[in-house]
Amino acid sequence: MIRITLLIDNSPSENKAIINEHGLSLLIDTGNSRLLFDCGQGHHTLDNARRLGIDLHGLDAIVISHSHYDHASGFRDFAEEGFKARYLYVGKGFFERKYSASCCCYSDLSAGWDEAFASKNGFEIRYVEGKTSILPTIDIYQGFTRTHKEETIPERYVKETPSGFIRDDFSDEIALCIHTDKGLVVIAGCSHPGLMNMLDGIVNESGEKIYALIGGIHLHNAEEDRISKTVRYLKESGIKLIGLCHCSGDRIQKAAENEMRGALIMPTAGDTIIIG
Repeated sequence: MIRITLLIDNSPSENKAIINEHGLSLLIDTGNSRLLFDCGQGHHTLDNARRLGIDLHGLDAIVISHSHYDHASGFRDFAEEGFKARYLYVGKGFFERKYSASCCCYSDLSAGWDEAFASKNGFEIRYVEGKTSILPTIDIYQGFTRTHKEETIPERYVKETPSGFIRDDFSDEIALCIHTDKGLVVIAGCSHPGLMNMLDGIVNESGEKIYALIGGIHLHNAEEDRISKTVRYLKESGIKLIGLCHCSGDRIQKAAENEMRGALIMPTAGDTIIIG
């Protein structure tokens, strides 16, 4: 049995003691391994774990999908509180500084910590390129071929390089997959490279079908045509369980709810998804 608990999400819980805020953090327990996927933006991730009676000591690994603050800044709080996991998995290019640009104004969206901070606090950084097996039944995927041209990235997302600012292609972003008897359980952070691109890459590389998709798919500002194509893709893919959260957006949830009744759930901060 797999238990996936949303320690942080945008949407409020029925449990009013749980804090919701813009961000994502999932505690994944496969029965053999416990790991944290994304860390939220700050200390509220830890606060919610305490309110839920969850002990975050003794994790096997931490995986961070990409370095935007709402997924990665909470790692600093995790480390400074003395929590440990031997390995920290990130995509190659994770520590490039990332911004949202408007004319000549740049908002820094980066994690706010670096390799030296992670190492000083006892974490061994493992950079992911392509498919990487990290724990029994758990793989990470990185480097997704962009075949669905409608899955564009907003121009405002840029990253800083020695030669100046360039468009951010989010080539560092990673997704996590858990192998089960029912198929793959795919965990996504924001799906900036495009959800359809990512799922195609995972299926082609693994040769397995996807049973469940949990996480953010960043369609809150997407065009209606892209939303329609994404819903059609998910319906035709045969995925049995879809948990849309964080940055997915109300419009994709409503469209998927109409087309995929019975497959869609909308978990909130503090909720636990159980996959038997």
